Amino acid sequence: MAVKIRLKRMGAKKNPFYRIIVADSRSPRDGRFIEEIGYYDPLTEPKTVKIDNEKAIKWLNNGAKPTDTVDRLFRENGIYELSKENSVEE
Repeated sequence: MAVKIRLKRMGAKKNPFYRIIVADSRSPRDGRFIEEIGYYDPLTEPKTVKIDNEKAIKWLNNGAKPTDTVDRLFRENGIYELSKENSVEE
């Protein structure tokens, strides 16, 4: 099963709010998902991003592939650096 870390669109029309979820790549964008690991609100100033670092690192280590947007959010919030630190300690 190919697992992706991607955004699930929430919120009202012209007022987007996204949840960062882990889902099977075959499921629809707003459909079934495995786990919610954070959220992203692009309309606040500055943009609000909240990610559960432990869950994100766990899924990355298990082989989940982030989409391009989620990859950018992870880079901006230092998830990959935390992931490398955890792998060095083990």
